[in-house]
Amino acid sequence: MSACILLYNPTATRAAGAATEERKLASLQGSTVGFIDNAKPNFDHLVDDIAELLTVRYGVAKIIKRKKRAASVPADDAVYEELAQQCDLVITGSGD
Repeated sequence: MSACILLYNPTATRAAGAATEERKLASLQGSTVGFIDNAKPNFDHLVDDIAELLTVRYGVAKIIKRKKRAASVPADDAVYEELAQQCDLVITGSGD
């Protein structure tokens, strides 16, 4: 008996019309960092620790945290727009 295994590629394709401009930060000092919590357990705890480290050690001025409804769905477009407008760097992550 042979088994069937389905593999899914978790990477997203670039949206049509997405910005291709590459920006590099010279420093985190004074920057705004955003986090998108994928709603998996414990990511919120990890974000709190990383945010403290970025603020204390690297001088990040502001942290913005947003949470997706579920790990299996993308964040609302408004979340992406808000973070793109307000943040110098955005980190997405996974918990568990």
